[in-house]
Amino acid sequence: MMEGYSVMRIPKEQTYEWLLKKHYAKRIPQISHSFALYLYDNLVGICTYGQPPSTNLRYCCGESYQDNVLELNRVIKNDFLGRNVQSFFIAQTFKLLSKPIVVVSYADSNYGHHGYVYQALNFFYTGLGGETKEYIIKGKRYSSRHIKDYWFKNNKQPFDPNKTIDENFKSIGGLVINVKQKHRYIIFLGSKKQLKDMKSKFTYPILPYPKGDNQRYDASYEPKVQGLLI
Repeated sequence: MMEGYSVMRIPKEQTYEWLLKKHYAKRIPQISHSFALYLYDNLVGICTYGQPPSTNLRYCCGESYQDNVLELNRVIKNDFLGRNVQSFFIAQTFKLLSKPIVVVSYADSNYGHHGYVYQALNFFYTGLGGETKEYIIKGKRYSSRHIKDYWFKNNKQPFDPNKTIDENFKSIGGLVINVKQKHRYIIFLGSKKQLKDMKSKFTYPILPYPKGDNQRYDASYEPKVQGLLI
């Protein structure tokens, strides 16, 4: 244990301010598990897991593990906590997840991230994946899996079936931009027997780690709730 730090489960609703105001994506993903990092009694980080949106990913170790795949979809902490705090935080959440499990996470190359925290935790690197487009409107960002015909109805926006999704989105003042795919990392968690079995059924290539200079984004926002959440 690192001096003064602890990790525990929290209700997903208590992550929302961090996700919407502090994380660069500024949106709430699908959340199945949510965790908090505390420094003594102060909340200094959050981490969330959810079901991966990609069907192919859910079958990355075959049908027998299709229900055992989770995406580590958000992790964020306060600045200046120390070099190894983030990897410690993620490793502690692993201990609180049911096993066997396949955990996938992405490092966003659009923001200059290479996934060094995942490399430190011995994730396997499997190349690039994820979305190639991003939809932006009124300061909010969406991926292509969110912007379907029903999105327009749910948001009380006009939709012309004779136009493409992109054309409809642009017609209501939205912006559609092409983005680079993200670095995809995967790790297996379970007993030695389970690890061997998952790896033998894994269908993705295992590649050398990418390297480069990371960029930082502004995570200086201070959430209102900073004390221990019980």
